[in-house]
Amino acid sequence: MNEEELWATVVGQAEAVRVLQAAAQAPVHAYLLVGPEGAGRLTAARAFAGSLLAGQDEGPEGLRHRRLAAAGKHADLVEIVPQGRALLVAEAEGIIVEGSRSPVEAQRKIVMVDRFHTAEPEAAASLLKTIEEPPPTVVFVLLADEVPDHQITISSRCVRVDLPALDAEVIAEVLVAEGVEGERALLVGEASAGSLTRARLLVSDPAISNRQEAWRSVPRRLDGTGAAVAVLVAEVRDLISDAEGPLVAQHKQELNDLVEREESLGLRGAGRRDLVTRQKREVRRLRDDELRFGLATLARGYLGHAQKDDPLAERALAATALITEATGELVRNPNEALMLQALFLDLPSLP
Repeated sequence: MNEEELWATVVGQAEAVRVLQAAAQAPVHAYLLVGPEGAGRLTAARAFAGSLLAGQDEGPEGLRHRRLAAAGKHADLVEIVPQGRALLVAEAEGIIVEGSRSPVEAQRKIVMVDRFHTAEPEAAASLLKTIEEPPPTVVFVLLADEVPDHQITISSRCVRVDLPALDAEVIAEVLVAEGVEGERALLVGEASAGSLTRARLLVSDPAISNRQEAWRSVPRRLDGTGAAVAVLVAEVRDLISDAEGPLVAQHKQELNDLVEREESLGLRGAGRRDLVTRQKREVRRLRDDELRFGLATLARGYLGHAQKDDPLAERALAATALITEATGELVRNPNEALMLQALFLDLPSLP
């Protein structure tokens, strides 16, 4: 894989690619890639690592460095992912150890830490010196959804590169290039929450349009009663559970593949705990993404009545503010049913 092919793997993030390509010419000790999962931050981090590991080598060895890094399989690219909801002190200690080790094959070693925003305050504090002053051959690449207040000091020691959620049109273009029909690609792009990973999963989901229509119907079916709200909440939650189908099937195949590897190597339980933990996290993220998709669909319905000459304009604007507030609460892992019940009770009915 040459340099051009390496960076072509990063979709829809031209500015981030420009910054990282320039950085690869004279890298510093640490980089912080900020953006939602699925927007390309992992792909960009691997492309950056491949560029750093290959250097200016366009021969077979350089091509090998890039190919292995792009696949996340290079010996000098250490990818660390928190096993639970947060990056703990014990995991931070492992990162410190990795940061002290020399490269095996290349001139540099890349230590990539995913979901760094989940690092507990104590864990983040213990990593500050290591990230700020690693050995000359080590480069840290941190991936995060956001920068919490307790990580501002670490952030200030890194070169920050932002990778925002992808536009629906960009995702649709990628899907069309991959063989998806144009109208469906647009629908999936809108439902993807800016995540190409989610979009590729939704392509095989036949019920996506049904879920979109269910959310569109909510304002027409509200009548101010708790009974109507209870029915609507149960309906959309059931639809979200149904949406887990393609991901559950993918997870089942991953587990089967793991069992086959265990049997062929004579091992038991190798990596199973990590796999199950990751799969649970992915299901939780899918439900959050489905809620964001639904709430965005709901907001668009109210915004259609937010024109000055519409008698419902004031109530529609107030409703969109409530929906925006509820969407923001998702980062706090609220009780799904209670959040939707409270929101639907406050929303006005629309004709």
